[in-house]
Amino acid sequence: MFGRLRRDIQAVMERDPAAKSVLEVLLCYPGLHAVWMHRIAHFFYRRKFFLVARLISQIARFLTHIEIHPGAKIGEGLFIDHGSGVVIGETAEIGDNVTLYQGVTLGGTGKEKGKRHPTIGNNVVISAGAKVLGSFTVGDNSKIGAGSVVLKSVPPNSTVVGVPGRVVVQDGQKVDHAAPPQIDLRHDQLPDPVSETIACLLQNIEALEKRVRQLEKALQMKSEPQPLNTCKGGSDFDSDI
Repeated sequence: MFGRLRRDIQAVMERDPAAKSVLEVLLCYPGLHAVWMHRIAHFFYRRKFFLVARLISQIARFLTHIEIHPGAKIGEGLFIDHGSGVVIGETAEIGDNVTLYQGVTLGGTGKEKGKRHPTIGNNVVISAGAKVLGSFTVGDNSKIGAGSVVLKSVPPNSTVVGVPGRVVVQDGQKVDHAAPPQIDLRHDQLPDPVSETIACLLQNIEALEKRVRQLEKALQMKSEPQPLNTCKGGSDFDSDI
């Protein structure tokens, strides 16, 4: 238990450059408080003390503005940065070394029973305002762009952006389990598939307009009246006279 608590503190110190000391992290980071209170709530939830577990989660929600259902399964090293508005559903599962920013939702899409929330792999970064909705897996070492809405599975080592979320980068590199995990927090450097698509459409429109102008010019040249062929020495009728 104490090893897990130390790992939670270490995650904050590693991933937040604003963290100046362990004491500051202990006293001033609501994401850390929410995770620790969730671990207590989850303890009671697993032993079927559901009301006690929900009361603890409600207290944590009131204090931190982070709502984690006591049934959610959370690994080591979860870092919730800022945290306000984060919602994690009952059957959500989160791996190790995951980073969530403010406004993230790990939710369901209906009233079905059983597994209805996403499973987040290891070393995943989910940016501010992203919504991951449904019972599917987000693969290890993936990044979800800010404001994205993810509705289907994400392969490992991928970057997802847009509404609905689309995989725009997948490097296919395997995770080196022997080396310490390197978490890429540069969630601001993401490709913009919408902008790229618009630029491609503009290029095609320009090419089509150029081709239309060429066809109009060729048609105009064909439709112009041709001059009459006149004899320099006069007509045959004049010669007969």
